[in-house]
Amino acid sequence: MDSPNGMEKQLVTAAIWIVQLVAVLALPPLVNGIIRKSKARLQNRVGPPLSQSYSDLFKLFRKEALVSATTSWIFRAAPYVVFTTTLLVATLMPMFSPYPPLGWMSDFILLVYLLGLGRFFLALSALDAGSSFGGLGSSREMTIASLVEPAMILSIFATAASAGSLNLNAIASSVSPSISSLLNPSQILAFAGLFIVTLAETGRIPVDNPATHLELTMIHEAMILEYSGRHLALIEWASQIKLLIFFSLLGNLFIPTGIAASVSLVDFVTGIAIYLVKIGGLAVVVALVESTNAKLRLFRVPDLLMVAFTLSLLSLVLRFLIR
Repeated sequence: MDSPNGMEKQLVTAAIWIVQLVAVLALPPLVNGIIRKSKARLQNRVGPPLSQSYSDLFKLFRKEALVSATTSWIFRAAPYVVFTTTLLVATLMPMFSPYPPLGWMSDFILLVYLLGLGRFFLALSALDAGSSFGGLGSSREMTIASLVEPAMILSIFATAASAGSLNLNAIASSVSPSISSLLNPSQILAFAGLFIVTLAETGRIPVDNPATHLELTMIHEAMILEYSGRHLALIEWASQIKLLIFFSLLGNLFIPTGIAASVSLVDFVTGIAIYLVKIGGLAVVVALVESTNAKLRLFRVPDLLMVAFTLSLLSLVLRFLIR
């Protein structure tokens, strides 16, 4: 028979799993709303309400999904594959606790491959539609992905080197929340590299503009032009969840303050509160970056991504030089 403490630990662990699953489904539209609202305020506009992203998703789910007669099963399956892989990544991420629902498989390499699988199916579905815009977007997406993934891997490796593990929970638990650790040059460079990767992976300015439909500048939007209804809703929802994933990486691997140190109700509630503050702060920072920068020309994007790769590489080198 379980002791009271053991029973309490099991209940808190179950609550963590349920709350994290609810959070990865409910928080992404709110984060997107914070970014849009912050950008509007910075530009002296009122902007849409924070609930606008929820309304947009609800409206898309109610609409009929139109599918071209020239497409195959790939086009129909891609939205579900993209959403499932992104949701799977979100459930193995340490957010407000080092005990996520799928923590036993919380390996960083698996994270990269799952995101890559979703990207592959989305690019393939854009080609499957036979649209010239789909081919354009797929080509650009794969080009950017080939430059983004090395920088992302190096930035996480720089932090994983001190933990001696690729497990995201172990990495988050090994980072000290002290000021000296947070101001470590290796940590700062890795954070900067991963922040640029976040902008590129989630299609934000200056790499891409999620609000544009100009054929000469589209990347992500060009791949989903043929989608509508619930298919488009799943893709948009997955894109918002992906943004939350990268915010969680930035907030928990480099600023681990607030992650519950033990399975207790007090630490659990505190972890949630601090996590929300970190995610909200990162959303405002992204809004500030987008409001003070213009979208780069397509041929200038590799230069920015090379900066992210260089910062991540320097961070990894410094991690071994400064111990």
